[in-house]
Amino acid sequence: MPRLFVAIDLPEEIKASLSQLCCAVTGARWVATSQIHLTLRFIGDVDPQTVSQIKKALSVVQFASFILRVAGVGHFPPRGFPRVLWVGLEPHPELIALQQRIESALQQAGVLPEARPFSPHITLARLKETPPAAVAAFESLHRELAYPPFTAAEYILYSSVLTPKGAIHRKEEVFRSSEEAASR
Repeated sequence: MPRLFVAIDLPEEIKASLSQLCCAVTGARWVATSQIHLTLRFIGDVDPQTVSQIKKALSVVQFASFILRVAGVGHFPPRGFPRVLWVGLEPHPELIALQQRIESALQQAGVLPEARPFSPHITLARLKETPPAAVAAFESLHRELAYPPFTAAEYILYSSVLTPKGAIHRKEEVFRSSEEAASR
C-alpha cells in the first residue's frame, strides 16, 4: 500500500542552504537535502483505490499563488525531550487556507481527519536521546535564521517508501495554483 503525504517543495537554493545547518547535534538524524519540504498533510498508508480518490479530490482544490518566507528554528515537542528540530515559516493566511482546503478534500475522499492541529514547519532532523542543552545551543546559534520570500504556486502528492537508508519520496501528482494551471 502506498504511504502518502501532501507537501510544498522549497526552492533548491533554500533546501541547499538548510542542509548546511547540519552540525554536531548529538542523536540527530538529518533530513536529506532532496527531501526537505513543507508537509501540508501526512496521509499514511492507503489502498490503490483510495489513491485515485485522493488524486481526484485534490485536483479540485483551488488556490491562488502566495508568498512564503522561511524563518526561525525550534523543536517538537515544546516541553519534554526534543524529538524534532525544525525551521519555521512566517504566518500566512493563504497557507492555512490551502491546508484546510486540502484537509477537507482528503476527508471527502475517505481519509480520516487529522487529529493534530496544523503547525507549519520544515523538519530538519529527527532526534533520539538528544540533550535539551544541545537543542537549545542549536536554536540559539540559528535564532535569526531567515530566507528571502518565495512563491508557493503548487503543492505535490508524494508517495514515500521506507528503507533502511531512509525514506524515498516520489512525486505522484503536482497540483498548480489557478494562475499556474491557466498559463499551461
